[in-house]
Order: sequence, then structure tokens, then C-alpha cells
Amino acid sequence: MNALLYIHWHVNPAILHIGNFELRWYSLLFISGFILGWYIFRWFFRREGVSEKLLDPLLFTLLIGTIVGARLGHCIFYQPDYYFGSWKGFWEIFMPWKGGLASHGGTIALILAMWWFAAKYGKKENFDLLWILDHLCIAVCFAGAFIRLGNLFNSEIYGDVTTLPWGFIFDLRGETEPKHPTQLYEAFSYAILGAVLILLYKYRMDKLFRGEVIGIFFIVLFGVRFLIEFIKEPQVEFEQDMLLNMGQILSIPFILAGIGLLIYSLIAKKPFAVVKETPVPQKKQPTHYAKSLRV
Repeated sequence: MNALLYIHWHVNPAILHIGNFELRWYSLLFISGFILGWYIFRWFFRREGVSEKLLDPLLFTLLIGTIVGARLGHCIFYQPDYYFGSWKGFWEIFMPWKGGLASHGGTIALILAMWWFAAKYGKKENFDLLWILDHLCIAVCFAGAFIRLGNLFNSEIYGDVTTLPWGFIFDLRGETEPKHPTQLYEAFSYAILGAVLILLYKYRMDKLFRGEVIGIFFIVLFGVRFLIEFIKEPQVEFEQDMLLNMGQILSIPFILAGIGLLIYSLIAKKPFAVVKETPVPQKKQPTHYAKSLRV
């Protein structure tokens, strides 16, 4: 095995330290994904006539939902014995900076958060949960790509040993053999999916039905995730002897949901974009009758 063919990855996860404060690449990329999403949604709102006053509450709802859901997802799905087996572990649930976020948990929480957002603001602006999910998934593709790049900078969630020339040797993890850079595989896949969906939105919006884009998103993104998991190293010990790992098991319901949403969208054929109700102009009451009664 010729080590000259491979990439020795030993990038420091931290950008800078100021006292006890540490700014990490992961944190910067995580926040950058939300900022980009804010601008994407501003374009959506302007194009479809939705009030831009909803952008800030939407951003805060997404941030809270993502962090809470992703953290709980990791604690419940991957390390329940640790986090619910002692008071020390339980209190660490509220410390996401210590590591441990699961995208499947984040997705579930985002759906619940958007259900609340649509119930609170949707009636006035004439949108529903499916409308917000159709648009949200486009922004999530790019945010997900940023997060996977953050995982690369953290030298975490990588794959099995590979002989491919783009294999990464993660020096900071003590690795001596090249591993699949699965973070990049996922990041590129998510970014490509986001680009395709945003082009569909831009040029084919009038041909799309509500629920169609989120259906495509679930099928493709979690389908890709399911396949890439085959070459990932187990994240937790109990996955060692599993035929399908936890990431794959959790991906299956989303793929099935995507198929269901796609079928529903083609049957219901509800317009994809917000349809604003045009007020019916009131007819003015004639005034000449009153004049004619004067003597």
C-alpha cells in the first residue's frame, strides 16, 4: 500500500481559541447552513408573495428544532444506556457541544416544528405543512452538506478501509490506513440533490404538485444515506453485529414516507406554490337615485 496515493487529514477542528472560548469549523459550518437557508427562504417568500416578517421566527424555529431533535435523536437512538442510565449522562443530554447529533432525530423534530409553524402562521399566508416542507427540504440539502463538511473537519463519521486513491488517513484519530471519506460522499450527494431541486423550483414550479419535492427529497437523500452506511464504520458498539446499522434502520421509514408523499402529490394534484386569494371588488352603490328623489 503506497501512502503517497492517499490524503493525510490532520486539520485542527478548532479555528481559534480565546480564553475558554473555542470556535470550531463544525460550529461555523453548522451556522452557515442556517444563514444560507434564510436567504433561500427569502427568495421563496418574495417569489410567492409570503410576508418576509416570518423569516426570523422561521429561522429561530428551525434552529431550536434542529438542535433539540438532533441531540435527542443521538441520545435515544445511539446511546440510551449512557444518557438515561445515570444522572451524569442525563445532564449531558443538555450539552450538545460535547458531541452527538443525529440527523434522523433532527428531521423528526423539524417536521414537528414546521407543523407548529404552519398552524400558527399558515392560515393568514395561505400555506400548510406540506408547502413549508416542500420548500424547507431544498434549504436542508445545502445545510446538510455543510454539516457533513463539519464532520470532516472533526475527523468523525468516516468509512471503512479503502484502496481508492482519494482515501483519507485521519491522523488525529490515530488511523494509519486510508478510509472512505464518507462525509464528502454525503456532502456532495446532498449538494447535488439541492441543486436539482432548486432548478425544479425555479423552472418547473408551475408543473409541480404540493408534496412532490419533499417526497423526492426523502427518497433520494435517505436512499443515498442508506447506501453510504454500508461503507461506514459503526458509530456505536452495538452496531458491530447488526445486519443493518441504526442509520439504515432509521432511513427506511423516511424512504417509505417519501414514496407515499410522491403518490399523494400525484393523486391530489394540489398546486405547489402559494395561491393568494384575490378579494372580490365590491360594487359601488349608485347615488343618482337619491338625487332624483329631491324636489
